[in-house]
Amino acid sequence: MKVPRPWSARTWLDTAHVVTGVPIAVVLAVLTVVLAVLPPVLRRSVRGLTAVQRSRLAAFLGFVLPPVPRSTAWRDRRLWRQIGFHLLAPVLSAFAVVLVCGLWGGGVVGLTAFLQPVLQPPPGVFKFDLRNPVVASLFTAVGLAMLMLAPIAARAMAVLEISIARALLGPSHAELGERIENLQESRAGVIDAADAERRRIERDLHDGAQQRLVSLAMNLGLARATLTDLPAPAKEAIEQAHEEAKQALRELRDFVRGLHPAVLNDQGLDAALSGVAARSLVPVRLRVDIAQRVSPTIEAVAFFVVSEALTNIAKHAQARSAEISVRRRDQWLTLTIVDDGRGGASMEGGTGLRGLAQRVRSVDGSLHLESPLGGPTMIEVELPCE
Repeated sequence: MKVPRPWSARTWLDTAHVVTGVPIAVVLAVLTVVLAVLPPVLRRSVRGLTAVQRSRLAAFLGFVLPPVPRSTAWRDRRLWRQIGFHLLAPVLSAFAVVLVCGLWGGGVVGLTAFLQPVLQPPPGVFKFDLRNPVVASLFTAVGLAMLMLAPIAARAMAVLEISIARALLGPSHAELGERIENLQESRAGVIDAADAERRRIERDLHDGAQQRLVSLAMNLGLARATLTDLPAPAKEAIEQAHEEAKQALRELRDFVRGLHPAVLNDQGLDAALSGVAARSLVPVRLRVDIAQRVSPTIEAVAFFVVSEALTNIAKHAQARSAEISVRRRDQWLTLTIVDDGRGGASMEGGTGLRGLAQRVRSVDGSLHLESPLGGPTMIEVELPCE
């Protein structure tokens, strides 16, 4: 727990939270007890009572609880946890307000001890004589200590109420586990859908646009070879169009190959990475040790990581060679990519490495980068096989 400064805004918000807690908690507890004589009404209303406490916690403490689902049955534990919180809140709030306000009030009284002789009761009514400098100094010291303790007490009471609210008004461990499991399943579905969409795009490009470009290049090549009696400008235009068509076809093939190569589906990661290494502008030594194929999604991520890493090496690293190692150990696929370039790569240096890390994290993998100035640079990626 971070101790706030005595006169900070956090201290006053914590104190206001404590002070407002008593009337709000008492009213909500009374409503809970009154509505208990009408169980159906209480079951429908308790969510609204909880919303009041959620708003108070958010307004003063900045603590946001997720909305509580509507309870439809008495055996729902969420309903009973909310009722328990509303019945416990007045006791907790009363203790907190007595402690915190007592410290603030006692501190003010203690620090003003030297002014008390003017208001000093007649002798015998008050056993401490504040006209005595020693007694007044003692009261001042105690008051100062109480003022120093008041912010700590206010923060402690706020943290205590947050903990209780999280336990009784927030989702249970079972609900959190179920929510996490649902999110993991949803994310896996999204990743699979994205991978399937990439494959569909690759298939459509291969069977559609690529075939049309092939036909166009062939027709232009035929025209270039047979129409030799055309004027020079026309011949030049046909030749230029033919070269542009061939260049567009090469770029489209490279794009389709990088998107999701057919060899990755047919022959697996080893064959697909061999093709990437063979086309690399930097000499690459590739070692693949995979006894059993991993899932298509993990293969696609691994292929993407190696392809992008080799592209970055060719563009930025000024490397003479690179080495790639791919191995499967138990339930993890490990990729190690090393180059002898100039080094100095970082996650903050551009979007390329951040994109790799995001793609790896999307399947619960991890990426580790080592790239001192002067090199070498090493990227190590671990991907779960299941």
